Amino acid sequence: MNFSPDTDIPDLSGKVIIVTGGSSGLGKESVLQLAKHDPAVIYLTARTKARGETAIEEILQAVPKAKGKIRFLELDLGSLASVKMAAESFLEQSERLDILMNNAGLMASPPGLTVDGYEVQFGSNYLGPALFTKLPLPILAKTANLPESDVRIINLSSELFKQAPKGGILLSECKTPLLNISSVARYGQSKLADYYHTRSLSQRYQEITFVAIHPGVVNTGLLDDLKKRRPWLGGLIGVVGRLVLTDVHNGARGQLWASSTDRQSIKNGAFYGNKLREYKDTVLDDEKLMRKLWDWTEEELKRWE
Repeated sequence: MNFSPDTDIPDLSGKVIIVTGGSSGLGKESVLQLAKHDPAVIYLTARTKARGETAIEEILQAVPKAKGKIRFLELDLGSLASVKMAAESFLEQSERLDILMNNAGLMASPPGLTVDGYEVQFGSNYLGPALFTKLPLPILAKTANLPESDVRIINLSSELFKQAPKGGILLSECKTPLLNISSVARYGQSKLADYYHTRSLSQRYQEITFVAIHPGVVNTGLLDDLKKRRPWLGGLIGVVGRLVLTDVHNGARGQLWASSTDRQSIKNGAFYGNKLREYKDTVLDDEKLMRKLWDWTEEELKRWE
């Protein structure tokens, strides 16, 4: 990938940015790199104030000129009440939003349900971000209609969409722990849903650029829970990881590119891999399932509007 955040991200003066999951991994790296280019403000979300403020302090050590321009926003994507409160808090503070990077997520989680009763990876990786995108859509659309605006929404998906169960997304079972499929399949269906949502939004809000990104297999904290539950895997993952995993700095380049590259260089509603080539797969073009997911999601989120 011929993209350097230091030199290829343009001046971001005046832009308001939200990065979810900004306290660690790809999110934290994204905040750090975006902060170097003088945005008006970046909202860094995390589940706890302690994690968020620690991350901000560490980012400011690397980018001291960003002092006062990075703000903490409490957000737990596994709770739709938390998502609503975070969106309302943001909307009370800002009259515009230029870049929303839906970065946060879970991987390899044990079977379980969110507080709202959804399969935990589907609820946290898909439904939470879907609501967090839906609630500020009016201000995103308003910003997109301002002179010289360029509004982007970046959704982190994954090449593991290929591991989704047969049929793509088991909507009738998403309010169960989905014990009949593997953790990887549960993750895969949540990431396929992220892409479908990206494409559906691009068709309905054409003044905004929506892009899905697979960052590569990145050495972040997503596998920490798996290591804790199966300690024997810890050493193996560590050894193999050093050989095949992408480091966080390189892993974040895809989402930074999608957030900032010239609009003519990017396709609205597309899904790019870590080498910035567009994915082509028959399951990605299933318009029937895409519409079914959209309608189901709209119904599920109706009471949170």
